[in-house]
Amino acid sequence: MFEDGLSYPARGDWLGRTVIGGLLVAFSFLIFPAILVTGYLIDALERTVAGDEEPPAFDDWGTLFIRGLVGTVITIVYSVVPLVVFGGLAFVLIAVVGIAGGAGDAGGIVAGLGVAALLLLGLLLLPVVFLIYYLVPAALTNYAIEDELGAAFDFGTIKPILLSSEYLIAVLLPLVVAVLLWIATSILGLTGIGLLLVPFLQFYGQLAVFRMFGSAFKSVSGRSAARAGGITAD
Repeated sequence: MFEDGLSYPARGDWLGRTVIGGLLVAFSFLIFPAILVTGYLIDALERTVAGDEEPPAFDDWGTLFIRGLVGTVITIVYSVVPLVVFGGLAFVLIAVVGIAGGAGDAGGIVAGLGVAALLLLGLLLLPVVFLIYYLVPAALTNYAIEDELGAAFDFGTIKPILLSSEYLIAVLLPLVVAVLLWIATSILGLTGIGLLLVPFLQFYGQLAVFRMFGSAFKSVSGRSAARAGGITAD
């Protein structure tokens, strides 16, 4: 899965595709290009599950924008509940520290409690971010396959994917890609000219990561369908 993902962006007309994708990443701060990149990555998920071995082309810009917009909405919805829960917990901890500060004059103790609360919130934020990161790719892939917003919340289909070892590996492998990208970006950052290549490298990495997500989804959903049909996979 790892080697397949890393080689995936280099297949077919990789140069033209990478130039377009890199330029969109470079101007993602304008929002519109970021939505187009999201739509393209969703297309890559669909093509991967369908069995295509090459990434899609940048051709139907209207569809890319619509799918990217829907994908952004899906990501926001999946992020809201965990972040609201985290926000509520943060509010409670801050309130407790505030009450402790108003109840006495032990400034050192209150300061210690404040630092402890911040450390605890930092530790709790990590699983929240990972949960969002874990859920969203499966939701986006199911949306890509069905091309319906509701498919992103079809937990009957998504649940077996989320509980599979293949998907867990597909989620963890991009962390390796992220480290490799960080190293490459740091090296490129040593020169001004090298910095110009960073957006193109980021696009390449994103496409590789989404290939891994799609491959894991295809593998698990294929086995689930076989079991549902009464077929025993070798």
